[in-house]
Amino acid sequence: MTEYEKMTAGEMYFALDPELVRMRNAARALLDEINASTAEMVPGDPRHEIFKRLFGSVGVGFLAQTPFYCDYGINMHLGERVYFNFNCIILDSAPVTIGSRVMFAPNVQIYTATHPLDAEARNSGLEFAKPITIGDDVWVGGSVVICPGVTIGDRCVIAAGAVVTKDVPPDTLVGGNPAKMIKSIRK
Repeated sequence: MTEYEKMTAGEMYFALDPELVRMRNAARALLDEINASTAEMVPGDPRHEIFKRLFGSVGVGFLAQTPFYCDYGINMHLGERVYFNFNCIILDSAPVTIGSRVMFAPNVQIYTATHPLDAEARNSGLEFAKPITIGDDVWVGGSVVICPGVTIGDRCVIAAGAVVTKDVPPDTLVGGNPAKMIKSIRK
């Protein structure tokens, strides 16, 4: 297996592999184009075409305010009408799947990449990644951190400042560090 195949399969991989470095640099070149303008992104913005080249897939109605950052881009798959506010960071070493009508407030951080707990293994230069899935109609508040391997169900609200370390069932408001259920938000 290549290091990319290991990475996206959740196995230990070497992040400084030349192919992975090349892929990250290609993504950063596109991000340089995207982040060159601080003008508000609106429907029809030419940056949409750059995001289409960056992401694995992106639905209609996508908007992002710059700056926006990610590692690879190609491992991200977005539904329709996804919105990222300023300064969102996505470490997409594993797949990041985002449903439709999802809103991200400023400074949201999504991390699929992680490291071994054992110091010797961690110092070897190997790491691994776990996929993140976010359902439809989710609102992610400002400065939220979503940790590796988390699934967030449909129609959830993640309160500002939350650190999401575990799966969140549909129709749930969570908050805190680590994030805990505040209440059900079913109609």
